[in-house]
Amino acid sequence: MSVYFIAQITIKDTKEYQRYLDKSGAIFKRYNGTYLVVDDAPEILEGTWDFTRTVVIKFISGEDLKAWYYSKEYQEILKYRLNASSSNTILAKGLDQANS
Repeated sequence: MSVYFIAQITIKDTKEYQRYLDKSGAIFKRYNGTYLVVDDAPEILEGTWDFTRTVVIKFISGEDLKAWYYSKEYQEILKYRLNASSSNTILAKGLDQANS
């Protein structure tokens, strides 16, 4: 049932990004989100990786992830991350949901 929010991020403005970080953890927890990975120096094994930070957050369900992402409180702080960084983000289904 698990789903994962995966982000590749390059931070351009650390002060603005910190405004996002100051509130993001509490919001993730309210929606059953758990940080699994926050890595500012992932080791590249193949290909290229154009971003400096990788983040993986596990949610119990796709409904929880979408409720978090589209919530008013997350949308209020999302602007800080978007202003302070460039990123790619995806929702990936866990193996227990891959065929759903």
